[in-house]
Amino acid sequence: MLRAFVSRSALASGAVRAVAAGGAGIADLRRDAWGHGLIEAARVATAAGARAVRVDGEPEVALLAAEGITATCDEAADLDPRLLYGLPDVEGALTGAPAMRVVGRVLSTKDIAAGAGVSYGYIHRAPVDSRLALVTGGYAQGVVRALGSSASVEIDGVVHPIVGRIAMDVCVVDIGDADVEPSAEVTYFGGTGPLAAGLAHWSQVTGMTAGELVAVVGQRTERTWVA
Repeated sequence: MLRAFVSRSALASGAVRAVAAGGAGIADLRRDAWGHGLIEAARVATAAGARAVRVDGEPEVALLAAEGITATCDEAADLDPRLLYGLPDVEGALTGAPAMRVVGRVLSTKDIAAGAGVSYGYIHRAPVDSRLALVTGGYAQGVVRALGSSASVEIDGVVHPIVGRIAMDVCVVDIGDADVEPSAEVTYFGGTGPLAAGLAHWSQVTGMTAGELVAVVGQRTERTWVA
């Protein structure tokens, strides 16, 4: 299972920065607040001073009206979403803490001999004797297939490469000689560690924007709000 932890404090700080940067004060909360969660994100954005929020349609306008929040599906959003959600720019620069951290778990580990193939089709073969970890997170949760053998994850503060093809619900990580325990936490992007701006690399590999990627992952994972 892949989980998306959304930080209220990070989103609140981002909303304050976005409002301070100027504009008419309309936050873009389409696509379920870019995968962060519509109602909670609307509460945070308006508490920070947003005048209104842009949503996908009239059902969302009515839903937020019941919360006392002004929503529109006609007016253009003008608050900077990179500031609001803490997204990296194309060069990987962050202006604040990412609001979302996406996390999986180590399911198992095993040794692999040099020359042995990994995952479907054996598109990756181990260059040296090493150790692999099977971790939760696959294309069904928004870990785009193009990221196979092209992206990395963080385990215990150390970055390890994803190797082989991305499967539906899992992928394989080369952990070298690291001592990784089953059930260890695996960070794909976000948080405060070395992959805080990991979405920038995902964007370079896939051709999708950071906003598109975070929206897809946020809507396909188990989402939890944290302080």
